[in-house]
Amino acid sequence: MIVLAIDTAGVDCSAALYDSAAGKVLSEVTETIGKGHAERLMSVIDEALAAANLPLKSVERVAVVIGPGSFTGIRVGVAAARGLALALDVESVGVTTLEALAIKFLGEHPGHPVVVAMDAKRNEVYTQAFSAAGEALSQPAALSPEDASELAKSLPAVMTGSWVEHSLGKGAVEYDGRDRFDIAVVARIAAEKPGDAQRPKPLYLRGPDAKPQTGFALARS
Repeated sequence: MIVLAIDTAGVDCSAALYDSAAGKVLSEVTETIGKGHAERLMSVIDEALAAANLPLKSVERVAVVIGPGSFTGIRVGVAAARGLALALDVESVGVTTLEALAIKFLGEHPGHPVVVAMDAKRNEVYTQAFSAAGEALSQPAALSPEDASELAKSLPAVMTGSWVEHSLGKGAVEYDGRDRFDIAVVARIAAEKPGDAQRPKPLYLRGPDAKPQTGFALARS
């Protein structure tokens, strides 16, 4: 099965092609752009297809990172994945940022449960616990730093993610404070997920930072 994976949930705009039968990443393209994912995503997908020497019609599953993360970026990625899957008449699946970080960490540091702790600002931490085999042990949640730490202690588990690095005081050169999601890992995770008739949808653990100014709202007639 050829999987097209895309990510616009953070600072990166990424796409990868993965051949599940061969267990091989055929191509991956990542641009760290911060903003402007909607303008760049289709070009990044085209570059990934060209690098893999594959036409779009060869894609048999579309995967997308669904969050938590950038509110606007997630909407861009999910809309694109749904549209591509519909046009190609193939399955679409979602991969969370938390599981992407967990599986990458476990691939590099096997043998222990892990708690992913992403800095969500506002003194909150996007958190989820995973077993050493990568199975979810808790639901994704926005927790206080104290509750995130207690979750790790209760398992016990090691922790990974931007909140951990921030709390340890890592410098800008050593760690830039941002979570980034390995698109090759996302593609591998997506290839192993069971087919699901339900389309991927954004995973928001709280509302958007930007809110309408109600004082200037027009009265409805």
